[in-house]
Amino acid sequence: MAGEIPDLVALERTGTGKGAARQARRDGMVPGIVFGGDKDPLPIQIPFNVLFKRLKAGRFKSTLWNLKVEGHEDVRVICRDVQRDVVKDLPTHLDLMRLRRTTKIALFIPVEFINEEEAPGIKKGGVLTVVRPEVELVCTAGEIPEKITVDLTGMEINDVVTISSVDLPAGTKPTIDRDFVIANVSAPTGLSTSDDEEGEGEEAEVAADEVEVVGKEEAEE
Repeated sequence: MAGEIPDLVALERTGTGKGAARQARRDGMVPGIVFGGDKDPLPIQIPFNVLFKRLKAGRFKSTLWNLKVEGHEDVRVICRDVQRDVVKDLPTHLDLMRLRRTTKIALFIPVEFINEEEAPGIKKGGVLTVVRPEVELVCTAGEIPEKITVDLTGMEINDVVTISSVDLPAGTKPTIDRDFVIANVSAPTGLSTSDDEEGEGEEAEVAADEVEVVGKEEAEE
């Protein structure tokens, strides 16, 4: 992976079942389970405040985490489910799945735009409109790209960047089959307004000419 995988620190949870889970919640923890990877399930617990902050930051379920549990080897995991209280909508339990380096997963990868100064359309006052700041890609757990790079060199006003025009990292592919838009260079607002007004003026002149012609024909009759 080009960037570092964020750590998710947890504690091993002693005891299983509803009683142990309730005790964990009373202690300010969120109980959870780690499964998969040809190993036995591992009961864990994470401080409520830590998990709540991670959830509020977004993309928790689509992020690859480096799970650190004292007494166990670090392992890459992805969240498969977060159970919540039906009334308060607060996390009450989470399920984490271990991943091998060769496991295929879908994750949102951020898009970076470079060379704006080399885009003629932007030099003329055009505006870069980002439609997708992130793109969901299928990739292997061991080769997750840090970002997707879009080169804006040569882009004019009204040019569009689609996923097919971007060089994706080796071994990745979009989860969406169609050729979707990532960004475009739109005309400046003032220019668009002037063009619209000019067009409306031309239409008004044509309409006036038509009225004048119709008036002459009626007079001749």
